[in-house]
Amino acid sequence: MVMKSQLVFVPCPGMGHLVSIVECAKLLINHHRHLSITFLIIEAPFDDHVDAYIHSLTSSSSFPSRIHFTLLPPHPNPTNPQSLNLPSLLDSLVESQKQNVRDAVSKLNSAPDSPRLASFVVDMFCTTMIDVAAEFRVPATIFFISGAAFLRFALHVDMLREREEVDTTAFNFTDSGVKFVIPSFENHVPANIFPSVMLDKEWAKFFFSQVCKFKRAKGVIVNTFEELESRAVHSFSNSDINVYSVGPILSSRDNKTGPQGSDHHVVKWLDDHPPSSVLFLCFGSRGYFDEENQAAEIARALEASGVNFVWSLRKPPPRGSAEEPGDYSNLEEVLPEGFLQRTAEIGRVIGWAPQAQILAHKAVGGFVSHCGWNSVLESIYYGVPIATWPLYAEQQVNAFEVVRELKMSVEISLDNKGEWGQVRRSGVISAGRIEKGIKQVMEKESEVRKKVKEMSEMCKRALMEGGSSYSNVARLIHDILNRN
Repeated sequence: MVMKSQLVFVPCPGMGHLVSIVECAKLLINHHRHLSITFLIIEAPFDDHVDAYIHSLTSSSSFPSRIHFTLLPPHPNPTNPQSLNLPSLLDSLVESQKQNVRDAVSKLNSAPDSPRLASFVVDMFCTTMIDVAAEFRVPATIFFISGAAFLRFALHVDMLREREEVDTTAFNFTDSGVKFVIPSFENHVPANIFPSVMLDKEWAKFFFSQVCKFKRAKGVIVNTFEELESRAVHSFSNSDINVYSVGPILSSRDNKTGPQGSDHHVVKWLDDHPPSSVLFLCFGSRGYFDEENQAAEIARALEASGVNFVWSLRKPPPRGSAEEPGDYSNLEEVLPEGFLQRTAEIGRVIGWAPQAQILAHKAVGGFVSHCGWNSVLESIYYGVPIATWPLYAEQQVNAFEVVRELKMSVEISLDNKGEWGQVRRSGVISAGRIEKGIKQVMEKESEVRKKVKEMSEMCKRALMEGGSSYSNVARLIHDILNRN
């Protein structure tokens, strides 16, 4: 008789991390019928979508009944999200929940017929919960939301910082011209593509406090597949960290939580266009431009290029706010006069966009993206090449990887630093530079397009039975269930 086991998942507060880790849980459940998973949800004052998202999941008849959600009590001394910077707020939120996690797990263990607690799976920003797992005498595994190359990059830079060989927060570090040898990259990595989470003093303190604890976990689940990041995955062969590449972990939440769902008007507009004829511009759920003239430069580039386009243009939140961007009530306030009228036949400017649905549409042939890792994986899965325009977090490293290492994308920018991390090194990107990137990414028979199409097929095979990611999910479950 096979023993039933349960896992406790502790995701990072906020939707950006929650969606991917839920999809990971579904992978594990689908691979092992004697496994159950309980999520312990930490409420975040800067994200009010979590309740609706969980309700949409649990009210669906197709959602696995062996995945459960427990909402942890709110912070006893709620903090105004405007009064702390985001890394301090995250650190405070997670640290304050350790006792609540202890109580919730104790309750789970004491329930009648409770399956054996096998392991914790904790988000990359919740590593303090490794201590709680140890108290219950079970291992913890990290869920890393980005790719294997960035994981190796972060670990290597953390080592250099410990040796005091580099100070990423030093003034003018990114202008130094210094290049680094990183095990996961064939090319030397220039300082000017170091991500904003390593360059801002507060973010760096928080980020590396998490990274240094990764070696205390029994392994790291990475949202990638071996065929895409073979050098990066193999760079862990002789390391102390056991890496499980189980991706691409893709989300279908666009259909369920966005306005109008699958009936979004732009999807119907795309139906009238030939294959690979439309450019999609989207900069993620937190992507926006502070620079007053940047939207106008993008508009001029689109008009000059003459390509069909769908542009998700978001309004910046109030300065210093942790809120997500909103939608403009009047687009003409940021676009050149007459632009919407002149491009009415070839383009659509919208607010929130159902990104996965649009990338999956046969009419879409190119993607101007901020290079968030989820967006990179979606573009590969659907076979749509990217023109890179990173803004914040680790997106500069992702852009460097797909342009210089994998040669699967074209460059608009590699080193643009956004406010999520309080670092900015470059201003407005000109219409001419944007137009050049647009034309390159929309070339019909380019080598970049061919490589993306080939990798798309490998990506889908990796998820099938016998594929690399499918096998790694099985290996992960085996290792988790046989560690005690």
